[in-house]
Amino acid sequence: MDHPICDFKDLENPGARGYEVGEQAIIVVRQGDQVRAFINACPHRGIRLEWQPDQFLDYEKQYIQCSTHGALFTLDEGQCIVGPCNGKSLEAVECRVEDGKVWVSHSD
Repeated sequence: MDHPICDFKDLENPGARGYEVGEQAIIVVRQGDQVRAFINACPHRGIRLEWQPDQFLDYEKQYIQCSTHGALFTLDEGQCIVGPCNGKSLEAVECRVEDGKVWVSHSD
């Protein structure tokens, strides 16, 4: 099922925000005109990544950062490049931008 979750213009560039879709926590990441979505769960411990609401990116806004152990994930593929889950990736969620809105596909 597809869910509209935000307006594209509401996402900082680069930036990330968290949303609840059904019972699933989702991260939506914008980098330029590209939007990606991931399940909000670190592959190392399965816990949420943010330390405060919508605080997903590192200081320089180049990577998604796990607040628990500092693992860094690429914005485009969610692949861990530093940390205890090095080589693993965040679980991608299908998403698209249509008519200025970000939509994610998710089964309820």
